[in-house]
Amino acid sequence: MWNTESLWFEVALVSGIFAVGNILMGHFEEQTPKLRRVGKYLLTLLLIGSLSAYAGRDVALIVLGLTLFPILYVHGYYLPRKKGINGWTGEPKSRYYDFRGWDKNVFKER
Repeated sequence: MWNTESLWFEVALVSGIFAVGNILMGHFEEQTPKLRRVGKYLLTLLLIGSLSAYAGRDVALIVLGLTLFPILYVHGYYLPRKKGINGWTGEPKSRYYDFRGWDKNVFKER
């Protein structure tokens, strides 16, 4: 009944990672355009699916795992030491918004 030897396993894995990421960390992407967020998901899904199909599942999962290193570097070293932003909470918000290039006045009339 259950078969993990198809590309649907990679689709489920990437989709699960993005779902949990959006639930837990989505508030850090509040001003990112929706199209960019969807595009990031589709690009990741295409990359991991293609790697799995053409280079093998092991390669695809290794590449997916290697994406953790830049995330850890940015959140653990670059943001706190270079920009003065807490890499896990995004505080102070004013510096985080400046870093992202976002408008700080989120309640203005449009």
